[in-house]
Amino acid sequence: MSTPRPSMDLVRSATDAQVLRAFLDEERLTRAEVAVRTQLSKPTAGESVRRLTAAGLLRDTGERTRGRGRVGTYYALSDGLGTAAAISIAPQGVVAELLDVRGTVLGRAEEELQRPARPDEVAERLRAAVRRLGEGAPGPLRLAVVSAADPVERASGRLVHLPDAPFLVGELSPADVLAPLVDGPVLVDNDVNWAARAERAADPEPLDDFVYLYLDEGLGCAVVSDGDVRRGHRGLAGEVAHLVTWGPHGQAVAFTEVFAALGLRQHGSTAIAVDRVLELLDEGVTSSAARDVLVRGVCGVLAAVVALTDPAVVILGGTWGSHPLLIEEVRSRFQRSPRSVPVQAARVTDEPALRGTHGPAVDQLRAATLPGLGGTAG
Repeated sequence: MSTPRPSMDLVRSATDAQVLRAFLDEERLTRAEVAVRTQLSKPTAGESVRRLTAAGLLRDTGERTRGRGRVGTYYALSDGLGTAAAISIAPQGVVAELLDVRGTVLGRAEEELQRPARPDEVAERLRAAVRRLGEGAPGPLRLAVVSAADPVERASGRLVHLPDAPFLVGELSPADVLAPLVDGPVLVDNDVNWAARAERAADPEPLDDFVYLYLDEGLGCAVVSDGDVRRGHRGLAGEVAHLVTWGPHGQAVAFTEVFAALGLRQHGSTAIAVDRVLELLDEGVTSSAARDVLVRGVCGVLAAVVALTDPAVVILGGTWGSHPLLIEEVRSRFQRSPRSVPVQAARVTDEPALRGTHGPAVDQLRAATLPGLGGTAG
């Protein structure tokens, strides 16, 4: 029985994807250089460049090679491919970055928020940041990927107010706010899940099964299993504020109540007073009853999460969650637990949630504009 041969359309598609990949690595190439980088024959590479130029995916830059021999034409990815917006909405403000298909940051816009943030103000600042990004941007804004410092409903992308949660941003639908400004989809998830994705992308070893506990003004947890963030039915997996843990006197209390008992909440809010937690941790090696209560509370949460998810490692992140003394004491105590796993500090500490949106934003942009290249940004 003879093996069926692939159709010419399939062969051309594979060739074109190979050529486009070469242009993701280099800003400009001649047909001869494309042939060398792809190991395609010169006629095959030249035909692919011609097809892609006719399709509007490549453009003649107007530049020519110099020197002896035949003059070569330089080609580059078309400006019309458009861009993607990577956006972070946090209590401090809105940060939006403009990305091209290579993942290059072309621009950045920041808008501050008052505290407490009102939904109408957040929406206004979100629109303002994205409008500023669009000024002078090459091509259309095709999509947006949004990180929000609140629980996010999976089906709608709306922010959700859970009981006793600090609700750091307010009731908001980023997709509805951005719909007039973005040509395509708006993907929304919470900041902890995006930070976990950034952590996975930054690890030199395959990091497919881990728990990321994010301790900052809010309390959150991301569960990564088989390389994917597990969001749950409504998208609320990892909301650990009401998970039962050890209280100040050994009693069972909700995790959020540990901070109330220790006086570590912001005035009139369930949000954590980060400055006070850092003061507690900065006391150094001196024994502290309050710090011991805090560490036991964190370990109780980890014990429950580890029992249910069986991770290979626990990662602690956030402004005070990645404090060296907290890491040391949690690691020391957790090593004595029945289900101990390694505990380590987050690698990505500079805007981890925003960084986590970059890969998916570029992947979606490539999938929308470059045939056969979706999901290659990492």
